[in-house]
Amino acid sequence: MRDILRKELKLSASPLAYFFILFGLMFFLPGYPVLCGAFFVTLGLYQSFQYAREANDIEFSALLPVAKQDVVKGKFMFVCLIEGCSLLLMLVAVLLRMTLLADAPVYRTNALMNANLFALAGALLIFGLFNLIFLGGFFKTAYNMGRPFIVFIIVVFLLIFALEALHHIPGLEAVNAFGFDRFGLQLALLLIGLAAFLVLTLLSYRAACRRFEKIDL
Repeated sequence: MRDILRKELKLSASPLAYFFILFGLMFFLPGYPVLCGAFFVTLGLYQSFQYAREANDIEFSALLPVAKQDVVKGKFMFVCLIEGCSLLLMLVAVLLRMTLLADAPVYRTNALMNANLFALAGALLIFGLFNLIFLGGFFKTAYNMGRPFIVFIIVVFLLIFALEALHHIPGLEAVNAFGFDRFGLQLALLLIGLAAFLVLTLLSYRAACRRFEKIDL
């Protein structure tokens, strides 16, 4: 598996996938929906899949002495690695905003979602949905990717709108806590987001393996 992941990183990946990792730093932006940073990371991944398709990457991978399931696993490992790198940048931004920048006026007066552990949970949910909708949809044909990505765009922006609106609902203000306020709740929400990511990714991986086995390349 190390070799096929190396192939994904060095041959199949578009440089845009690596560049778009930096959009995780959008968690520093005040007055901007920070979860759009997670969407832009997935946009870079989409561009990478386009790049790989034009290079006939799936056909090349299928000719390698590996099982078809390993081809799917390599794609999922690559995607999760990119998502994980961007999450690390988001985590750095969240920790700085929860500590050194917790009382910064530019963040305290921000009407949009605060970059806290709940925001990280939202990013994890977005990545999980990308893995479920786009990756799972791509491996129905191992070629067509426009429709699953459009479906993902619709779902993810409805989700971002809903998450941004939550702290404006009376009684739910705690999801937008600053610093270490309501830390127990914030940590619980983050763990729920992580669990959702793992479940959605695992479900998508299993479905993708089944679908790819049926495709005659």
